[in-house]
Amino acid sequence: MWPFDSKRRQYEVVAADEEELKSPGSPRPAITRRSGSKSRRTLAILLAVTILIPLLAASAYYAYGLSRDGANGTDNIGLPGDDSEQSNATSPRCLPRREWRTLSQDEQRSYISAVLCLRSQPSILVPDSNRTSYDDFPWIHSHVGYYTHNSAPFLPWHRYFLHIYESTLRDTCGYQGSLVYWDWTLDSDALELSPVFDPESGFGGDGEVGGEISIGRTGRCLVDGPFVGIMADYYDVKYNPHCLSRGFRDQEGKLGHIDGHDVSPESIKEVLSLGDYESFVKLMESRVHDAIPFGIGGDFETFTAPYDPLFFLHHTQLDRLWWLWQQRQPGYGLVSYGGHKHRHSTEMSSLEDEINMQGLAPKVRVAEVMDVEGELLCYTYT
Repeated sequence: MWPFDSKRRQYEVVAADEEELKSPGSPRPAITRRSGSKSRRTLAILLAVTILIPLLAASAYYAYGLSRDGANGTDNIGLPGDDSEQSNATSPRCLPRREWRTLSQDEQRSYISAVLCLRSQPSILVPDSNRTSYDDFPWIHSHVGYYTHNSAPFLPWHRYFLHIYESTLRDTCGYQGSLVYWDWTLDSDALELSPVFDPESGFGGDGEVGGEISIGRTGRCLVDGPFVGIMADYYDVKYNPHCLSRGFRDQEGKLGHIDGHDVSPESIKEVLSLGDYESFVKLMESRVHDAIPFGIGGDFETFTAPYDPLFFLHHTQLDRLWWLWQQRQPGYGLVSYGGHKHRHSTEMSSLEDEINMQGLAPKVRVAEVMDVEGELLCYTYT
């Protein structure tokens, strides 16, 4: 049984009812054909219920996840430029994930302190080593997460990956909050000026301008912010100890600037308008996801990107957009999934596929991470 597959559950209930109708020994009262006006009234009631219930369910779903623009009948998704408020409907037991700039200074410091704390805790994967708990995440992403890119599990694998990171911050370092996201649509006109790059209240800015290249094409050591002097052991899958590095550049190669066109409100609205999961995830990764690693450069540009703490804010925003997209598909979003099983596979994916974290956390099925307020996950977005 797929616990989150409402369509499959519906089919099972229908099948069960049909079996009971066929069974002469059913404890239910016998259903017989009736003629005349009473039969017609009964048929009319059944038709009304059949039509109205799905319509009411769809209306309730939209009321939960989206607001409606009465002027033009379009969906408002809470992106910059919309006048409507995003839905803040939250289960009382689930913490909301918030945008970085909405946190108080104390909350921002608490988050960064927890990230730094992980860098002082022993590795879960290799406890008897010099590796830290934080190092586990770029290692897993480069060795396992690699296979989820350009394929169906890109979004569910990273959703579970974020959940493990959030749980580790709490369980290992006593963090009391939830993950935060960077809504780059707010900064798309000049991404390099985003408050997430602030040296005092953010994650530090670009690498040393004019300095020696430490990694990649433009990566240079950070010169400000809380992560100056942090060392990374790997660059992609190669052992290459170096300072945590960034190298801002736009699509024309101009240093110090980051293009925001692909993460603009207009771009995001186009992506969210796609009606099937396979089309959605492909454009989400190739356009929206790739724009930030390319623009920030340095460690962010490879599969060991989690060395840069901004990786988690970026992917939490991607997860938020998937969450919004799911809400735009009433009765369908929580089961909409498709595409190739992994990066080099011709086999098609399934909700029953396993998400593997190589010992960092238990394996789960894709179906278990489709609902962010289900049995495994417990969060929402503001």
